[in-house]
Amino acid sequence: MLSVAGLTVRFRHRTGAATAVEDVTMTVARGEIHGLVGESGAGKSTIGAAIMGLLPPAGEIAAGDMRLGDTDLRTLSAAQAHHLRGKRISMIFQDPQTSLDPLMTIGDQLVETILAHEDIPAEAALTRAVDLLEEIGIANARARIRSYPHQFSGGMRQRVVIALALCTNPELIIADEPTTALDVAVQAQVLDLIRKLAETRGIGFILITHDIGVIAQIADRVTVLRDGKVVEQGDTARVLGAPEHPYTKALMAAVPPLDRRLRRFAVPRVEGEAETTDLTAPAREAEDWLMSGAGGGASMGPALDIEAITVRFTGERRGLFGPRESFVALDDVTMSVRPGTVMGLVGESGSGKSTLAKVIAALVHPAAGEMRLDGAALAPMRRRTRKDPSRRVIQMVFQDPYSSLNSRHKVLSILTEPLRLYGLERDEARQDRLARAMLALVGLPAEVADRYPHQFSGGQRQRIAVARALLSRPGLLICDEPTSALDVSIQAQILNLLKELQTKFGLTTLFISHDLAVVRQMSDDITVLKDGKLVETGPSEAFFDGPRHAYSRDLLAQTPTVRFR
Repeated sequence: MLSVAGLTVRFRHRTGAATAVEDVTMTVARGEIHGLVGESGAGKSTIGAAIMGLLPPAGEIAAGDMRLGDTDLRTLSAAQAHHLRGKRISMIFQDPQTSLDPLMTIGDQLVETILAHEDIPAEAALTRAVDLLEEIGIANARARIRSYPHQFSGGMRQRVVIALALCTNPELIIADEPTTALDVAVQAQVLDLIRKLAETRGIGFILITHDIGVIAQIADRVTVLRDGKVVEQGDTARVLGAPEHPYTKALMAAVPPLDRRLRRFAVPRVEGEAETTDLTAPAREAEDWLMSGAGGGASMGPALDIEAITVRFTGERRGLFGPRESFVALDDVTMSVRPGTVMGLVGESGSGKSTLAKVIAALVHPAAGEMRLDGAALAPMRRRTRKDPSRRVIQMVFQDPYSSLNSRHKVLSILTEPLRLYGLERDEARQDRLARAMLALVGLPAEVADRYPHQFSGGQRQRIAVARALLSRPGLLICDEPTSALDVSIQAQILNLLKELQTKFGLTTLFISHDLAVVRQMSDDITVLKDGKLVETGPSEAFFDGPRHAYSRDLLAQTPTVRFR
């Protein structure tokens, strides 16, 4: 159905051009799920953008052929390409927040897309939109269709984007990290839906993901990319079960296991290639600076106690003068995080994990409950002023790095802001040097400090977000899906970094993730939430050896692993 032959994509810049994809050849048959895997920056998303005709102005297809059936995608006019996109080819983008219009309800966006390609009444389009939301797993779809994107969790927004891609019954769907923001339960539903669509409707899928467990579970064929080139390609069971290329073997070794805990994550190293030192001279300078701060002189991060926290969100009115609907996001949640330890927070999308994190970080005001940091009362959002010391001590790495970084500021300005705001370093030259050193610590070259956030891949942006949080010298670090946008190799580097800093720096950490294999490696204790309520809490190893609650057992059972049918 889809044929790509010898595709080469270059991006022009002031001093020449950089090759992002080189001589890539692949095919997708009807009803086939073709996985694309590789490190961040390997060219996976660029291939999808080239097929869709959505390369940015600086990008150009330098060579190669692309055909969808009998249609030559390279010869289409702008009008023809516009009609083809959304109708015959749809795309699920990596970042649901930036692919949804914040000023339109979910229903309006779905209906608009359907009416753009289908000659049907608006009422029929609305009915189809509601059916799609129900099919994709959004409860109370008829009421939630009137909500705006910001009123959904990250995972629920991703489900809406998937519904948008499905609403015109396309021939090919390019799914760029479609399960990144989803918990294992919803991920299983989405993957089952993708498989069902491929089998019953004959839709072809290009599945771009860093999650090798997802590829192993669902993909028929897989292409492994590195630095824009194909290193291995073939049936999934053969490529992942018995990899031939050293790079594929290294990727497989980096997948964290669910059945045991490791001291360190395996960072992919290709045999025969020169190994790079993780901590260069500037990176060591950043680490020394962090250690010298030690959370303001403490040897251990603060204890965090949360008691009976309840959060309600107010929705739209019922009619013109009717009462406003309310939604309970957290219901009487009580938990404690021991000083200097990592508390893993897990649960399905919409369970209240991110809401709880935002309550602690004073980004959401609770309706009831108390919080204490090292025994001292922690003021809620509306009473926590800028001068409150907890503003610096508590830092958060958000799930979506693109919307949490100021797109109008260069990376250097973004990173030096905490140093200026909290008075940690007043000398401007020293601020710049520390910012660049912190970039080296999270695995980015110093020269990227002069770029803007949109010039980075999703994984690179997340590393910048981690660097910014660390530059505040936090005592309590809240990580909300910090590696959900990262491939396994970069994930291993970031998680090793967080583990090392948590141990050396004594950070108390709240680690939110839907990846239970990662949570096992990172956490000392685990708390499970469902529908805003606490299900169980206790030591991590006890949870994985024998969870007490049926919901916890279901989460473990639904976690994808690298196994083949």
